[in-house]
Amino acid sequence: MTGTLLFIIGPPAVGKMTVGERIAARTGLRLFHNHMAIEPVLRFFPFGSPPFGRLVDRFRSDLMEEVAASDLPGLIFTYVWAFDLPEDERAVDQFAEPFRRRGGRVLYLELEADQAERLRRNQCPSRLAEKPSKRDVAFSQRNLLELDRLHCLTSDGRFDDRADYLRIDNTRLEPTEVATAAISHFGIPLLAGPGGSPTQG
Repeated sequence: MTGTLLFIIGPPAVGKMTVGERIAARTGLRLFHNHMAIEPVLRFFPFGSPPFGRLVDRFRSDLMEEVAASDLPGLIFTYVWAFDLPEDERAVDQFAEPFRRRGGRVLYLELEADQAERLRRNQCPSRLAEKPSKRDVAFSQRNLLELDRLHCLTSDGRFDDRADYLRIDNTRLEPTEVATAAISHFGIPLLAGPGGSPTQG
């Protein structure tokens, strides 16, 4: 059976990548944070340009297709979903389609944190190490504030009644706490320990 696709969604600097790393380490799901597609293309084309959009979308879609068709346990994909933009919802559905078509699970973990905390996290060394385009901190801070102003980056409980959806305010939670809650809520299988049995959640 096809593996699991776990979306981790939320506004910039909410902690999607860090939580994804914790979940990946305990479950074997492979982490595909969004900037893995963005950063290489930025070396050639500016953000938002037609070639940039085509290349990034093609890489994302191709990777989803290949992982869904493989024997990997699945994928964690981080994404800033602007809930006011229909094209973002279509993109999320498009990324999920290869998993759904093969009978895989598609899950959604939404993270929320207040703006002051996200501005602090925007400067975290791990974020800057993985995302070179964020190293101009003044620019990335302006971008964060502008996205908050222009778009609705939280679902506001729109999907809270769905079994495949979990929303967590992680303003004051450690990434490991969030990862533990998500793994438990969704029943994601853990990696086997040295004796061949699953490790403790």
